[in-house]
Amino acid sequence: MSTSPATADRTTAQRDARRAPWSGRAGYGFVAAYVVLLIAFGVVPTGYAVYFAFTDEGAHFTGLSNFTRAAADFRFGPAVGHVALYLVFWLAALVVFVVGLSLLVHRLSARGVSKALRFLYYIPGALAGAASVMVWLFLLDPSVSPVSFLLRALGFDTFGQVVAPGQLPVLFTLIAFWTGAGGWIVVMHGALNNIPHEVVEAARIDGASAWQTAKRIQIPMLRKWIVYMVILAFAGGTQLFVEPQLLAQASVGVAGRDYSLNQLSYDFAFQNDDVNTAAAVSVELLLIGLVVAALFVARSGFFDAD
Repeated sequence: MSTSPATADRTTAQRDARRAPWSGRAGYGFVAAYVVLLIAFGVVPTGYAVYFAFTDEGAHFTGLSNFTRAAADFRFGPAVGHVALYLVFWLAALVVFVVGLSLLVHRLSARGVSKALRFLYYIPGALAGAASVMVWLFLLDPSVSPVSFLLRALGFDTFGQVVAPGQLPVLFTLIAFWTGAGGWIVVMHGALNNIPHEVVEAARIDGASAWQTAKRIQIPMLRKWIVYMVILAFAGGTQLFVEPQLLAQASVGVAGRDYSLNQLSYDFAFQNDDVNTAAAVSVELLLIGLVVAALFVARSGFFDAD
């Protein structure tokens, strides 16, 4: 017996209506799992740190005394300067080279080498932070480095000369870029693929060069992705810890245990047994990251509809 078109359409609509709630519940399930992890490993530790930052060992409210004690420490000012200088190098290198390499990889897509390049860029990101630093410690030691000829050509004959304090911001930037840039290149490449082909093709027909197309079309349309990258990179950069900590041990204190603010917080907690001041430094880093993120979001129109 044949079924009329109206009956078939009604049956399909009823089936879709039964499926709709389940698809919505699946989405809620995924979000709920993330929210649980966010609360357990994000919100709760943050609240715990805020509690310690405003109390003393006896759990008495102390106002801003822990913050003033941290700021009065003779190591605090230099640590702020070190992190600020590193952030300037790190963010500049990330924006310029990640965007540039992403445009290059995207332009090479038609030639069949894009996938290989993206894979090569992403390989260092598979290494944990400590493992990446260990690799670089070997690379920077002229006595064992496979590129020792290059180091000696630059005038570095010993490991101590390479890791001199004045060169640390550049070295930390190289390590961070080598580790983290590949993932962002993949992200930017995906964003470039979302730019309508008709827009780029219209620019080409109008006689725009590759540079003009990138400057006037692709980079402006990547603006929100670049802002997103800068926000996360800034937050991660303020947490500088693994690189100077391992380098301090490998170079017998050249970098120092208090080179960065995170190291200083670690030193307060585990060397001075002052968890409250350590928590104050951590809360300060959190506030700085939130303020800078808010400024970038507000000035860039990050949440504005395109």
